[in-house]
Amino acid sequence: MANVEPSGHRPLTRKKVILAEPRGFCAGVRRAISIVEESLLKYGAPVYVRKEIVHNHYVVRSLQQRGAVFVDSEEDVPEGAVCVFSAHGVSPAVRGNAQDRQLEVIDATCPLVSKVHQEARRFARDGKTILLIGHADHEEVEGTFGEAPDRTVIVESVEAVRELPFPADHPVGYLTQTTLSLDETADIIDALSERFPSLNKPAKDDICYASQNRQNAVKAIAERSDLILVVGSANSSNSIRMVEVAAGLGTRAYLVPEVGDLREEWLTGVDTVGVSAGASAPEILVEQVVDRLGELGYEDIELAQVAVENVVFGLPASLSGATGDTRPVAP
Repeated sequence: MANVEPSGHRPLTRKKVILAEPRGFCAGVRRAISIVEESLLKYGAPVYVRKEIVHNHYVVRSLQQRGAVFVDSEEDVPEGAVCVFSAHGVSPAVRGNAQDRQLEVIDATCPLVSKVHQEARRFARDGKTILLIGHADHEEVEGTFGEAPDRTVIVESVEAVRELPFPADHPVGYLTQTTLSLDETADIIDALSERFPSLNKPAKDDICYASQNRQNAVKAIAERSDLILVVGSANSSNSIRMVEVAAGLGTRAYLVPEVGDLREEWLTGVDTVGVSAGASAPEILVEQVVDRLGELGYEDIELAQVAVENVVFGLPASLSGATGDTRPVAP
């Protein structure tokens, strides 16, 4: 029932939050966080982690409190120490360096990223040039590129397709960074298909199910919202894509790393706020944002579910008997 003023007045517009579902952690992120936690249980602190295990500062701080030490390179890990590779994957060169340093490596690479690495090796073995759609400075792209650096060209835009120095009959295949938007990659893939009629495709679409689902959920709530808030860190590619998806539909959208980053002036004239979260953002951050919105008058909450996710990725065999909690603690 609508909230109605006394007789003769128009109904009041109730402020509300539309909460997207699915949102937040995907199976790969849950697995990666669990791997660090179970490594701490098995080996004790410190456990070294190459790069951020996932792109969320809250998660990183939480794991640091438990004894994880995050480093930029495997070269920064003491010889013989435990080293976890992040969910974004690493190149063969990194694996070789870790072996030379006799590191106890535990691989938290998302299985969907590992699948892209396998495709890269297959294309390279078949003598094809790999056209890797993605952002050159993203860790996932760096790792995939490293599978066949002499045969891989990173393609970041449709314009870059036009500049490729290959004839139309050149043997090429494309792969994509898993966290891009479907719309973003579709235009590039169309341009590649037009440029190279015999373009080889991956066995299965590289954009991960979680990225697809979260983008679709944002699309579903954007048309009914005056404002979209995406909970996620500024270095989270999939979170940024979600903001861009909403903005592309004409709905104002902002990235909210943590509740303190929510600005009240964004809510001026806003009756309905759509809220979602990137695949590396924990639910506790979403709850804090929704609670803050409630304090600001957005007390009604509607759930908008567009997909059900039942994907679970198992732990490495060396950790399969562990029983830790994958929920980050408050920093």
